[in-house]
Amino acid sequence: MSKVTRFGVSLETSLLEKFDQLNRRAGYKNRSEAIRDLIREKLVSEEWRTSDQETVGVFSLVYDHHQRDLNKTLNNIQHRYLEVIISSTHIHIDHYNCLEVIILKGKVDIIKKITDELTSTRGVKHGKLITTSTGSNID
Repeated sequence: MSKVTRFGVSLETSLLEKFDQLNRRAGYKNRSEAIRDLIREKLVSEEWRTSDQETVGVFSLVYDHHQRDLNKTLNNIQHRYLEVIISSTHIHIDHYNCLEVIILKGKVDIIKKITDELTSTRGVKHGKLITTSTGSNID
């Protein structure tokens, strides 16, 4: 861990009270750790805004597996991007619906392209990309 620097922050009293309440509910022991996490979150957001960064995404996909040729189509899309899709888990939610969770690692633009293509496939009911970081650019 790098050297820690102490600095001051000025806030309106009401905003600080809301921040402290939020921190207590989240289980933070002190304000410093909460502020560090907020800064890290902003850094990850910026990493995703910049398409030249390698990053990580977790993509969930809900679909009706009885939809004709849907499994085949989804598999074909995923097989085209083996260098980016590093893991996939398939779960049967009920008789009709399946959940697939896909972990991707690569450039932002290709991850977005893959997840957009999967989400827009006929028979897919919902797709959600959760963005995160490789951690290499965050202290």
